[in-house]
Amino acid sequence: MSETVITVQGTYDSFHPAERATVTVTVGFEGPERSAVVSGTTQGTTALVAGIAARHDPAHGPVTWYATDRVQVWAERPFNNKGEQKPPVHHARTTTRAKFRDFEDLAQWVERAAAHPGVQVNGIEWALTEQTKQATVASVRTRAVEEARRKAQTYAEALGLGDLHCVAIADPGMLGDQSSGAGGGQAMYSRAAAAEAGSGLAFTPEDIAVSATVDARFVAS
Repeated sequence: MSETVITVQGTYDSFHPAERATVTVTVGFEGPERSAVVSGTTQGTTALVAGIAARHDPAHGPVTWYATDRVQVWAERPFNNKGEQKPPVHHARTTTRAKFRDFEDLAQWVERAAAHPGVQVNGIEWALTEQTKQATVASVRTRAVEEARRKAQTYAEALGLGDLHCVAIADPGMLGDQSSGAGGGQAMYSRAAAAEAGSGLAFTPEDIAVSATVDARFVAS
């Protein structure tokens, strides 16, 4: 009896509460005097980092990791509305990133830090721990393969075929079928956070989605 080739794509998504939040903060000033601008930026950064360092504990947090870039200094000569070049304006800036495991402490720290001159909170990136990430990726890949098999089994039964076995499985697009979607075998991304007002700032991160997609080829007879 001849065999029928069935090529399918399986996908699976799962959603998990965020476990870590990495906040990016810049400290910067501008003005006509280079020394004053650099001094203000350096002092502001020192105070900012001191508050983070006091919270730093790799194992228990609330801050598990942080890093600060070197101070960036540059100058520009802007033009006025008459096209005349004005005196130089000096700029200085540092960027600090800190990873929090305690979101309540993060909200309190951001609220206080943002009130200081020259400080700007640029964003927060939500993530899972590496251990959770690896376990979750393995799980969704398995579920995607199971979904592909179920889909192929449905097609085989609709054709009146019973004996089904897999002959190839791959990340999307790697089976050589132009009809297959391109992309990686798994994608991980985080959702934005909402801030709630009240007695103080509070973050409500949406769940993080972990997705897997596989292409699979079966033969049925």
